[in-house]
Amino acid sequence: MIRILAVVLVVGWSVGSCASGNKQGNIDAGTNDGPSAGGAGGAADSGGGGAISLTDPNVVAVTVDPGPPGVSYTNGLYADVTLCVPGTTTCQTIDHMLVGTDSVGVRVLKSELTLTLPGANDPTGSALAECTPFLVGSTWGPVLIADVRMGQEKAANLSIQVIGDATYPVPSDCTGTPVNDVQSLGAKGLLGIGAYLQDCGPNCAKPAGPGLYYGCTSAKAGGCTATTVPLATQVSNPIVSFPVDNNGSFIRLPSIPASGSPSVTGELVFGIGTQSNNGLGDAKVIAFDANGWASTTFPVGGAQYTSYIGTGSNAVYFLDATLAQLSVCTGSSSAFYCPTSTVNLSASMLSVDGSNVNVSFSVVNPSSLSTSNFAFSNLAGPMPGFPTDTTVPGFAWGLSFYFGRTVFTAIESQNTPAGPGPYFAF
Repeated sequence: MIRILAVVLVVGWSVGSCASGNKQGNIDAGTNDGPSAGGAGGAADSGGGGAISLTDPNVVAVTVDPGPPGVSYTNGLYADVTLCVPGTTTCQTIDHMLVGTDSVGVRVLKSELTLTLPGANDPTGSALAECTPFLVGSTWGPVLIADVRMGQEKAANLSIQVIGDATYPVPSDCTGTPVNDVQSLGAKGLLGIGAYLQDCGPNCAKPAGPGLYYGCTSAKAGGCTATTVPLATQVSNPIVSFPVDNNGSFIRLPSIPASGSPSVTGELVFGIGTQSNNGLGDAKVIAFDANGWASTTFPVGGAQYTSYIGTGSNAVYFLDATLAQLSVCTGSSSAFYCPTSTVNLSASMLSVDGSNVNVSFSVVNPSSLSTSNFAFSNLAGPMPGFPTDTTVPGFAWGLSFYFGRTVFTAIESQNTPAGPGPYFAF
Protein backbone atom coordinates (compact mmCIF):
# COMPACT_ATOMS: atom_id res chain seq x y z
CA MET A 1 0.00 0.00 0.00
CA ILE A 2 1.35 3.41 -0.95
CA ARG A 3 1.09 5.20 2.33
CA ILE A 4 -0.26 8.46 1.03
CA LEU A 5 -3.21 6.67 -0.57
CA ALA A 6 -4.68 6.01 2.84
CA VAL A 7 -5.85 9.61 2.77
CA VAL A 8 -9.21 10.93 1.71
CA LEU A 9 -9.87 14.64 1.89
CA VAL A 10 -12.98 16.26 3.31
CA VAL A 11 -14.70 19.37 2.01
CA GLY A 12 -17.10 21.56 3.96
CA TRP A 13 -20.85 21.14 4.16
CA SER A 14 -23.92 22.39 6.01
CA VAL A 15 -25.70 19.78 8.05
CA GLY A 16 -29.12 21.19 8.83
CA SER A 17 -30.32 21.74 5.29
CA CYS A 18 -27.99 19.14 3.74
CA ALA A 19 -26.90 21.97 1.49
CA SER A 20 -23.61 20.48 0.38
CA GLY A 21 -22.11 17.04 0.59
CA ASN A 22 -18.94 16.02 2.38
CA LYS A 23 -16.36 13.62 1.08
CA GLN A 24 -14.31 11.39 3.32
CA GLY A 25 -11.05 12.37 4.84
CA ASN A 26 -8.24 10.30 6.24
CA ILE A 27 -9.26 6.88 7.42
CA ASP A 28 -9.32 5.91 11.08
CA ALA A 29 -10.48 2.89 12.99
CA GLY A 30 -12.63 1.65 15.76
CA THR A 31 -13.80 2.16 19.29
CA ASN A 32 -13.82 -0.06 22.29
CA ASP A 33 -16.52 -0.15 24.92
CA GLY A 34 -15.92 3.47 25.85
CA PRO A 35 -18.61 6.12 25.22
CA SER A 36 -20.55 5.44 22.05
CA ALA A 37 -20.81 8.00 19.29
CA GLY A 38 -23.48 10.51 20.06
CA GLY A 39 -23.17 10.01 23.81
CA ALA A 40 -23.66 12.64 26.45
CA GLY A 41 -21.15 15.39 26.93
CA GLY A 42 -18.33 15.01 29.39
CA ALA A 43 -14.65 14.22 29.74
CA ALA A 44 -12.88 11.87 27.35
CA ASP A 45 -12.59 8.20 28.21
CA SER A 46 -9.11 7.84 29.75
CA GLY A 47 -7.98 4.65 27.99
CA GLY A 48 -4.40 5.84 28.39
CA GLY A 49 -2.32 8.95 28.75
CA GLY A 50 -2.20 10.62 32.16
CA ALA A 51 -2.59 14.07 33.67
CA ILE A 52 -2.34 16.38 30.65
CA SER A 53 -1.82 20.13 30.53
CA LEU A 54 -1.52 22.33 27.48
CA THR A 55 1.61 23.74 29.11
CA ASP A 56 3.34 20.35 28.88
CA PRO A 57 6.16 20.48 26.31
CA ASN A 58 4.73 17.55 24.31
CA VAL A 59 1.12 18.77 24.17
CA VAL A 60 -0.67 21.06 21.72
CA ALA A 61 -4.31 22.05 21.48
CA VAL A 62 -6.48 20.68 18.68
CA THR A 63 -9.83 22.19 17.77
CA VAL A 64 -12.89 21.13 15.83
CA ASP A 65 -14.47 24.28 14.42
CA PRO A 66 -15.84 25.64 11.10
CA GLY A 67 -12.33 26.06 9.69
CA PRO A 68 -10.55 29.06 8.16
CA PRO A 69 -12.53 32.13 7.05
CA GLY A 70 -14.71 31.34 4.08
CA VAL A 71 -14.86 27.63 4.91
CA SER A 72 -17.74 25.77 6.56
CA TYR A 73 -16.14 22.47 7.55
CA THR A 74 -17.83 19.81 9.62
CA ASN A 75 -15.67 17.53 11.83
CA GLY A 76 -12.35 19.02 10.77
CA LEU A 77 -9.63 18.67 13.41
CA TYR A 78 -7.19 21.59 13.35
CA ALA A 79 -3.89 22.54 14.99
CA ASP A 80 -1.39 25.40 14.77
CA VAL A 81 1.98 24.55 13.19
CA THR A 82 5.04 26.81 13.18
CA LEU A 83 7.39 26.66 10.19
CA CYS A 84 10.86 28.17 10.33
CA VAL A 85 13.69 28.76 7.91
CA PRO A 86 16.06 25.91 8.90
CA GLY A 87 18.41 26.81 11.72
CA THR A 88 16.95 30.29 12.24
CA THR A 89 14.32 32.09 14.28
CA THR A 90 12.61 33.36 11.12
CA CYS A 91 9.29 31.60 11.58
CA GLN A 92 5.61 31.68 10.73
CA THR A 93 2.77 30.06 12.66
CA ILE A 94 -0.02 28.75 10.44
CA ASP A 95 -3.39 28.10 12.04
CA HIS A 96 -6.06 25.64 10.86
CA MET A 97 -3.73 22.92 9.70
CA LEU A 98 -5.93 19.83 9.25
CA VAL A 99 -4.65 17.01 11.48
CA GLY A 100 -4.57 13.58 9.84
CA THR A 101 -3.59 10.51 11.83
CA ASP A 102 -4.08 8.51 8.63
CA SER A 103 -1.67 10.45 6.42
CA VAL A 104 1.97 11.43 6.61
CA GLY A 105 3.68 14.76 6.08
CA VAL A 106 3.36 18.50 6.52
CA ARG A 107 1.74 20.24 3.54
CA VAL A 108 0.97 23.94 3.48
CA LEU A 109 -0.82 26.06 0.91
CA LYS A 110 1.41 28.47 -0.99
CA SER A 111 -1.23 31.16 -0.50
CA GLU A 112 -0.68 30.95 3.28
CA LEU A 113 3.12 30.81 3.33
CA THR A 114 5.14 34.00 3.70
CA LEU A 115 8.52 32.38 4.43
CA THR A 116 11.19 31.78 1.81
CA LEU A 117 12.31 28.20 2.36
CA PRO A 118 15.12 26.27 0.65
CA GLY A 119 14.13 23.64 -1.87
CA ALA A 120 14.81 19.90 -1.80
CA ASN A 121 16.50 18.16 -4.74
CA ASP A 122 16.23 14.72 -6.29
CA PRO A 123 19.35 12.52 -6.67
CA THR A 124 20.28 14.27 -9.95
CA GLY A 125 20.16 17.72 -8.36
CA SER A 126 16.87 18.73 -9.95
CA ALA A 127 14.27 20.60 -7.94
CA LEU A 128 11.91 18.16 -6.24
CA ALA A 129 8.11 18.35 -6.46
CA GLU A 130 5.31 15.96 -5.54
CA CYS A 131 1.90 14.94 -6.85
CA THR A 132 0.05 13.70 -3.79
CA PRO A 133 -2.98 11.49 -4.52
CA PHE A 134 -6.12 11.66 -2.42
CA LEU A 135 -9.43 9.96 -3.03
CA VAL A 136 -11.12 13.17 -4.13
CA GLY A 137 -8.19 14.64 -6.05
CA SER A 138 -4.52 15.50 -5.79
CA THR A 139 -2.20 18.19 -4.51
CA TRP A 140 0.75 19.46 -6.53
CA GLY A 141 3.73 21.51 -5.42
CA PRO A 142 7.46 21.63 -4.66
CA VAL A 143 9.17 19.92 -1.75
CA LEU A 144 10.90 22.45 0.50
CA ILE A 145 12.89 22.18 3.73
CA ALA A 146 11.73 23.69 7.04
CA ASP A 147 12.09 23.36 10.77
CA VAL A 148 8.64 22.36 12.05
CA ARG A 149 7.59 23.27 15.59
CA MET A 150 4.54 22.20 17.56
CA GLY A 151 4.35 23.15 21.21
CA GLN A 152 7.93 22.75 22.45
CA GLU A 153 8.69 19.93 19.98
CA LYS A 154 10.86 20.57 16.92
CA ALA A 155 11.47 18.56 13.76
CA ALA A 156 14.58 20.05 12.16
CA ASN A 157 15.27 20.13 8.41
CA LEU A 158 12.03 18.38 7.49
CA SER A 159 10.88 17.90 3.90
CA ILE A 160 7.42 19.44 3.46
CA GLN A 161 5.19 20.03 0.44
CA VAL A 162 3.99 23.48 -0.58
CA ILE A 163 0.59 23.00 -2.21
CA GLY A 164 -0.52 25.11 -5.15
CA ASP A 165 2.86 26.65 -5.91
CA ALA A 166 2.80 27.44 -9.65
CA THR A 167 6.57 27.53 -10.14
CA TYR A 168 6.34 24.30 -12.08
CA PRO A 169 3.30 23.31 -14.17
CA VAL A 170 1.36 20.22 -13.14
CA PRO A 171 2.62 17.18 -15.08
CA SER A 172 0.12 15.50 -17.39
CA ASP A 173 0.30 12.29 -15.37
CA CYS A 174 -0.60 14.07 -12.11
CA THR A 175 -4.29 13.41 -12.44
CA GLY A 176 -7.32 14.03 -10.28
CA THR A 177 -9.24 17.12 -9.28
CA PRO A 178 -6.79 19.75 -7.99
CA VAL A 179 -6.98 20.31 -4.24
CA ASN A 180 -4.81 23.39 -4.09
CA ASP A 181 -6.66 26.13 -2.21
CA VAL A 182 -8.38 26.79 1.12
CA GLN A 183 -11.86 26.11 -0.24
CA SER A 184 -11.05 22.71 -1.76
CA LEU A 185 -8.80 21.67 1.12
CA GLY A 186 -10.95 23.04 3.94
CA ALA A 187 -7.75 24.07 5.71
CA LYS A 188 -4.56 26.08 5.31
CA GLY A 189 -2.54 22.90 5.13
CA LEU A 190 -2.26 19.31 6.30
CA LEU A 191 -0.48 17.90 9.33
CA GLY A 192 -0.04 14.20 8.60
CA ILE A 193 1.05 12.31 11.74
CA GLY A 194 0.03 8.79 10.80
CA ALA A 195 1.60 5.41 11.48
CA TYR A 196 4.41 5.56 8.91
CA LEU A 197 7.82 7.22 8.64
CA GLN A 198 7.44 8.69 5.14
CA ASP A 199 4.50 9.39 2.86
CA CYS A 200 5.60 6.83 0.28
CA GLY A 201 8.55 4.89 1.70
CA PRO A 202 10.69 2.30 -0.11
CA ASN A 203 8.40 2.20 -3.15
CA CYS A 204 9.36 5.75 -4.15
CA ALA A 205 13.05 5.02 -3.60
CA LYS A 206 12.96 2.36 -6.35
CA PRO A 207 13.33 3.12 -10.08
CA ALA A 208 9.97 1.47 -10.82
CA GLY A 209 8.20 3.36 -8.06
CA PRO A 210 4.66 4.75 -8.26
CA GLY A 211 5.62 8.20 -9.57
CA LEU A 212 4.61 10.47 -6.70
CA TYR A 213 7.81 12.52 -6.88
CA TYR A 214 9.09 14.57 -9.80
CA GLY A 215 12.41 16.14 -10.72
CA CYS A 216 11.85 19.58 -12.28
CA THR A 217 14.36 21.18 -14.65
CA SER A 218 12.13 23.70 -16.42
CA ALA A 219 9.10 25.87 -15.71
CA LYS A 220 7.70 24.94 -19.13
CA ALA A 221 5.10 22.24 -19.71
CA GLY A 222 6.76 18.84 -19.41
CA GLY A 223 9.59 20.23 -17.33
CA CYS A 224 8.92 17.81 -14.45
CA THR A 225 9.38 14.06 -14.84
CA ALA A 226 8.89 11.19 -12.39
CA THR A 227 11.94 10.47 -10.25
CA THR A 228 13.13 8.29 -7.40
CA VAL A 229 13.65 9.85 -3.98
CA PRO A 230 15.71 8.51 -1.06
CA LEU A 231 13.82 7.96 2.16
CA ALA A 232 15.64 10.82 3.88
CA THR A 233 14.37 13.33 1.28
CA GLN A 234 10.74 12.21 1.15
CA VAL A 235 7.99 14.20 2.86
CA SER A 236 8.11 12.61 6.31
CA ASN A 237 6.27 12.27 9.56
CA PRO A 238 7.37 15.25 11.70
CA ILE A 239 7.03 13.28 14.95
CA VAL A 240 9.88 10.92 13.99
CA SER A 241 12.28 13.87 13.89
CA PHE A 242 11.51 14.97 17.45
CA PRO A 243 14.45 14.38 19.82
CA VAL A 244 12.50 12.31 22.38
CA ASP A 245 8.73 11.95 21.90
CA ASN A 246 9.18 10.40 18.47
CA ASN A 247 7.37 7.04 18.51
CA GLY A 248 3.79 8.17 17.98
CA SER A 249 1.04 10.31 19.45
CA PHE A 250 -2.48 10.28 20.77
CA ILE A 251 -5.51 12.51 20.45
CA ARG A 252 -7.97 13.06 23.26
CA LEU A 253 -11.34 14.65 22.55
CA PRO A 254 -14.24 15.05 24.98
CA SER A 255 -17.62 13.43 24.52
CA ILE A 256 -20.25 15.68 22.94
CA PRO A 257 -24.07 15.63 22.89
CA ALA A 258 -25.88 13.64 20.20
CA SER A 259 -27.01 16.98 18.77
CA GLY A 260 -23.42 18.06 18.22
CA SER A 261 -21.41 21.06 19.36
CA PRO A 262 -20.39 24.39 17.77
CA SER A 263 -16.74 23.64 18.51
CA VAL A 264 -14.61 21.27 20.55
CA THR A 265 -11.11 21.57 22.01
CA GLY A 266 -8.90 18.61 22.83
CA GLU A 267 -5.25 17.62 23.10
CA LEU A 268 -2.67 16.19 20.73
CA VAL A 269 0.03 14.54 22.83
CA PHE A 270 3.35 13.46 21.32
CA GLY A 271 5.09 10.25 22.33
CA ILE A 272 3.81 6.95 23.72
CA GLY A 273 5.27 5.95 27.07
CA THR A 274 8.02 8.56 26.82
CA GLN A 275 6.65 10.92 29.48
CA SER A 276 4.42 10.72 32.55
CA ASN A 277 1.52 12.13 30.52
CA ASN A 278 1.52 9.73 27.56
CA GLY A 279 1.36 6.17 28.87
CA LEU A 280 -0.84 3.59 27.15
CA GLY A 281 -2.71 2.77 30.35
CA ASP A 282 -5.43 0.22 29.66
CA ALA A 283 -5.77 1.10 25.97
CA LYS A 284 -6.26 -1.93 23.73
CA VAL A 285 -3.67 -2.28 20.94
CA ILE A 286 -5.15 -2.96 17.50
CA ALA A 287 -2.97 -4.94 15.13
CA PHE A 288 -2.12 -4.11 11.51
CA ASP A 289 -1.91 -6.77 8.84
CA ALA A 290 0.91 -6.98 6.29
CA ASN A 291 -0.83 -4.41 4.10
CA GLY A 292 -1.25 -1.87 6.89
CA TRP A 293 -4.93 -2.48 7.61
CA ALA A 294 -6.70 -3.26 10.87
CA SER A 295 -9.57 -5.78 11.06
CA THR A 296 -13.19 -4.82 11.82
CA THR A 297 -16.01 -7.32 12.28
CA PHE A 298 -19.49 -6.03 11.50
CA PRO A 299 -21.86 -6.67 13.05
CA VAL A 300 -20.30 -8.28 16.13
CA GLY A 301 -19.84 -11.93 15.21
CA GLY A 302 -20.38 -11.14 11.52
CA ALA A 303 -18.08 -10.69 8.54
CA GLN A 304 -14.55 -9.29 8.77
CA TYR A 305 -13.47 -6.20 6.83
CA THR A 306 -10.22 -4.29 6.50
CA SER A 307 -10.23 -0.91 8.19
CA TYR A 308 -8.20 1.95 9.53
CA ILE A 309 -8.55 4.82 12.00
CA GLY A 310 -7.84 8.44 11.21
CA THR A 311 -8.87 12.01 11.89
CA GLY A 312 -8.61 12.99 8.23
CA SER A 313 -12.01 11.45 7.60
CA ASN A 314 -14.82 13.54 9.00
CA ALA A 315 -17.18 10.62 9.68
CA VAL A 316 -17.32 6.83 9.93
CA TYR A 317 -17.37 5.60 6.33
CA PHE A 318 -18.23 1.95 6.00
CA LEU A 319 -19.41 -0.64 3.49
CA ASP A 320 -22.30 0.17 1.16
CA ALA A 321 -26.03 0.63 1.62
CA THR A 322 -26.77 -3.06 1.03
CA LEU A 323 -24.39 -4.43 3.65
CA ALA A 324 -24.96 -1.60 6.11
CA GLN A 325 -28.74 -1.89 5.63
CA LEU A 326 -28.99 1.89 5.65
CA SER A 327 -30.42 4.29 3.11
CA VAL A 328 -28.11 6.84 1.50
CA CYS A 329 -28.87 10.56 1.39
CA THR A 330 -29.78 12.01 -1.99
CA GLY A 331 -28.56 15.12 -3.76
CA SER A 332 -25.63 17.06 -2.36
CA SER A 333 -25.54 14.95 0.83
CA SER A 334 -25.17 11.64 -1.01
CA ALA A 335 -21.86 10.99 0.79
CA PHE A 336 -23.84 10.14 3.95
CA TYR A 337 -26.30 7.60 5.25
CA CYS A 338 -29.76 9.02 5.98
CA PRO A 339 -31.70 6.72 8.34
CA THR A 340 -35.19 7.88 9.22
CA SER A 341 -34.13 7.94 12.88
CA THR A 342 -30.84 7.47 14.71
CA VAL A 343 -29.52 3.92 14.40
CA ASN A 344 -27.23 2.38 17.05
CA LEU A 345 -24.75 -0.16 15.67
CA SER A 346 -21.96 -2.35 17.01
CA ALA A 347 -18.79 -3.81 15.58
CA SER A 348 -15.55 -5.20 16.96
CA MET A 349 -11.87 -4.86 16.16
CA LEU A 350 -9.14 -7.44 16.55
CA SER A 351 -6.47 -6.61 19.14
CA VAL A 352 -2.91 -7.90 19.16
CA ASP A 353 -3.70 -10.31 22.00
CA GLY A 354 -6.37 -11.98 19.85
CA SER A 355 -9.35 -10.57 21.74
CA ASN A 356 -12.17 -8.60 20.15
CA VAL A 357 -12.60 -4.96 21.16
CA ASN A 358 -16.24 -3.91 20.98
CA VAL A 359 -17.10 -0.76 19.04
CA SER A 360 -20.41 1.05 19.48
CA PHE A 361 -21.41 3.84 17.11
CA SER A 362 -24.50 5.71 16.00
CA VAL A 363 -25.69 6.93 12.62
CA VAL A 364 -27.88 10.04 12.45
CA ASN A 365 -29.75 11.64 9.58
CA PRO A 366 -27.73 14.80 8.74
CA SER A 367 -30.87 16.81 8.00
CA SER A 368 -31.81 16.59 11.69
CA LEU A 369 -28.64 18.37 12.82
CA SER A 370 -28.23 22.06 13.57
CA THR A 371 -26.39 24.26 11.10
CA SER A 372 -24.83 26.11 14.04
CA ASN A 373 -22.88 23.00 15.10
CA PHE A 374 -19.70 21.75 13.44
CA ALA A 375 -18.67 18.80 15.65
CA PHE A 376 -20.67 15.56 15.47
CA SER A 377 -20.02 12.09 16.84
CA ASN A 378 -22.71 10.28 14.84
CA LEU A 379 -22.08 11.03 11.16
CA ALA A 380 -21.55 8.06 8.83
CA GLY A 381 -21.67 7.26 5.14
CA PRO A 382 -20.85 4.58 2.56
CA MET A 383 -17.19 3.92 1.81
CA PRO A 384 -16.52 5.19 -1.73
CA GLY A 385 -15.14 2.51 -4.01
CA PHE A 386 -16.29 -0.34 -1.81
CA PRO A 387 -16.79 -3.18 -2.75
CA THR A 388 -15.68 -2.93 -6.39
CA ASP A 389 -12.20 -1.57 -5.61
CA THR A 390 -10.29 -4.25 -3.72
CA THR A 391 -7.74 -1.69 -2.46
CA VAL A 392 -10.42 0.18 -0.51
CA PRO A 393 -11.05 -0.89 3.11
CA GLY A 394 -14.52 -1.67 4.36
CA PHE A 395 -14.32 0.70 7.32
CA ALA A 396 -12.79 4.15 7.71
CA TRP A 397 -13.20 5.13 11.34
CA GLY A 398 -13.02 8.92 11.07
CA LEU A 399 -13.30 11.81 13.47
CA SER A 400 -16.79 10.84 14.62
CA PHE A 401 -15.12 7.90 16.35
CA TYR A 402 -12.69 10.07 18.33
CA PHE A 403 -15.15 11.97 20.49
CA GLY A 404 -15.05 10.64 24.06
CA ARG A 405 -11.95 8.54 23.42
CA THR A 406 -8.18 8.59 23.67
CA VAL A 407 -6.77 7.17 20.44
CA PHE A 408 -3.09 6.32 19.96
CA THR A 409 -1.17 6.05 16.68
CA ALA A 410 2.19 4.25 16.95
CA ILE A 411 4.70 4.78 14.14
CA GLU A 412 6.30 1.92 12.25
CA SER A 413 9.59 0.54 13.65
CA GLN A 414 9.52 2.96 16.60
CA ASN A 415 9.68 1.27 19.99
CA THR A 416 6.78 1.73 22.41
CA PRO A 417 5.74 0.03 25.67
CA ALA A 418 3.52 -2.30 23.57
CA GLY A 419 6.28 -3.09 21.09
CA PRO A 420 7.18 -1.38 17.83
CA GLY A 421 4.57 0.27 15.64
CA PRO A 422 2.62 0.48 13.50
CA TYR A 423 -0.56 0.09 15.50
CA PHE A 424 -3.61 1.92 16.78
CA ALA A 425 -4.74 1.75 20.39
CA PHE A 426 -7.77 3.05 22.25
